[in-house]
Amino acid sequence: MVDRIWLDVPYAQKDEAKRAGARWDPAAKRWYAPREGMTALAPWAAAPDVSDLLPGEDRTLGSGLFVDLVPSSCWFTNVRSCVSPRDWERLRRMITRRAGMRCEACGAGEDRQAKRWLEAHERWVYDGARRVQTLKRLICLCTDCHTVTHFGYAQVRGLEAHAFAHLVKVTRMSPDQARRHVDAAFALWQQRSATTWSLDLSILTGAGITVTPPPDARERPGIAAATLASEETAGAPTAPRQGTPSAFVQNLFRGARRG
Repeated sequence: MVDRIWLDVPYAQKDEAKRAGARWDPAAKRWYAPREGMTALAPWAAAPDVSDLLPGEDRTLGSGLFVDLVPSSCWFTNVRSCVSPRDWERLRRMITRRAGMRCEACGAGEDRQAKRWLEAHERWVYDGARRVQTLKRLICLCTDCHTVTHFGYAQVRGLEAHAFAHLVKVTRMSPDQARRHVDAAFALWQQRSATTWSLDLSILTGAGITVTPPPDARERPGIAAATLASEETAGAPTAPRQGTPSAFVQNLFRGARRG
């Protein structure tokens, strides 16, 4: 490969970087400076790559595809919201690179026509005695598998049927087995959502990533409600079925909005 002067360009800043002279390498899926000395591109000068194994990360935690619901006290408070856009770009690049540009659950690659992308998902462990939710793994998932893991959010967005079909397809569960799996995941989610968790992101700080302290746990339900409300206002479809976990999600959401 031709030597490149690589840049760290967050997706939201790609147009700005392009106007400043950055170029896109489709094979490496990364922006670069076409020549040295381009001061306009200095804001995106590349930082050292993040190590393929984060300090204390457990790469065996949570293999395969399963519904992996985040407690309601931590909705919309994820790794991406706690690091700078440039550090997120470094993490995203490491996660997709070490996965060989494939989903670690189903093996699919990106497909623009199908609107399938490669995304980062967090795996957590929960210490109920200390009420600490610790980040232990970052995994590369395609859009479809990521939608399955956040099944409650998929329901709120009207994507339950799509997520359920993908869960059955990838895991080869029967529909009855998949439904029991979803129900068990929601039962565990309801149990964990009764606790207010502190977040431990030390595997990031140990890798040289600057972490912005997450919002106070008391503020997170309001953040979740506001985010869902903005999506609802923007026209995000909602088609929950009564008598399923989606009804419970909607009721919790409405309660958060009232608060």
